[in-house]
Amino acid sequence: MNENVDENQSRQAKNASDSASASERSPRVARSVLGEGSAPKSESAAWPLNGNAAGKSSRQRKRTPRARRMSLSLTRVDAWSVAKVTLLLSVAFGIIQIVAVALIWALLNVVGVFDQVTQIVSSTGLDTGGFNLASVFSLGTVLSAVTILSIVEVVVATLFAVIIAALYNVISQLVGGVHVTLGDD
Repeated sequence: MNENVDENQSRQAKNASDSASASERSPRVARSVLGEGSAPKSESAAWPLNGNAAGKSSRQRKRTPRARRMSLSLTRVDAWSVAKVTLLLSVAFGIIQIVAVALIWALLNVVGVFDQVTQIVSSTGLDTGGFNLASVFSLGTVLSAVTILSIVEVVVATLFAVIIAALYNVISQLVGGVHVTLGDD
């Protein structure tokens, strides 16, 4: 049994030394992305000693790399994926809308726009019962209205996006989808 173990170890050692000597003999060769090998055919081509061979090999290697192009078609859009993304984006837009309206209301209140409009209305004689624009457009009333509007916008935008995705899937089956050509620079 010890003889088998010794034979296996000697084979492994021989294979390791063979692979090490093989890697010492041949230089590593770079390959291009396009799959064109620039590997030399012989050792003399890899390491030219005279100037003529060096000039020829340098002209061959100085090719300009060509940009890769790939033509793709967008033939199907997953409606559930569109629904999830649209829902999250419209919720984010709704939150931004509520915060923006609150900031605009605060700015208008600080500047005194509501008081000036109330004074203008009362000076024209249209003030019949103590009109106060600040009480009509209070912060709570404005934010409630904008929140309700944002919720409606979220539902409508999500449904609209899902309907558009379903229509795109039907139309792309007829015409083959949107064709896109991608290229790297």
